[in-house]
Amino acid sequence: MRKHDLEDRLINFAVLIIGVTCQLPNNTVGKHLRGQLVRSGTSSALNYGEAQSGESRKDFIHKMKIALKELRETYIGLKIIQKAKLINQPEKLEITLLENDELISIFVKSVETAQKNLNNK
Repeated sequence: MRKHDLEDRLINFAVLIIGVTCQLPNNTVGKHLRGQLVRSGTSSALNYGEAQSGESRKDFIHKMKIALKELRETYIGLKIIQKAKLINQPEKLEITLLENDELISIFVKSVETAQKNLNNK
């Protein structure tokens, strides 16, 4: 996967998150989850951009781990929305969860590879 492919996926994922959060109810729960998910669901793309400009391999790994943490936080938030049945388009939520899961897998592997390369240096 090329660098820009992952960047595009993360941007598209952020757009999916925005779409999901716009469907949340306008009550206390919806507002809370909306704010939390907008922050965590969009920050992975932003942190990935920062990782690309890492000052060192350790800095790159650190920023990739932050992006991974945000993706995991987003996944839990989406599962809460799914289990509480807070949106009317479960298929859109399912697509978003699947993409989230795939992105987590990509980041886990990227961090493992970067750490292995750092240790072998």
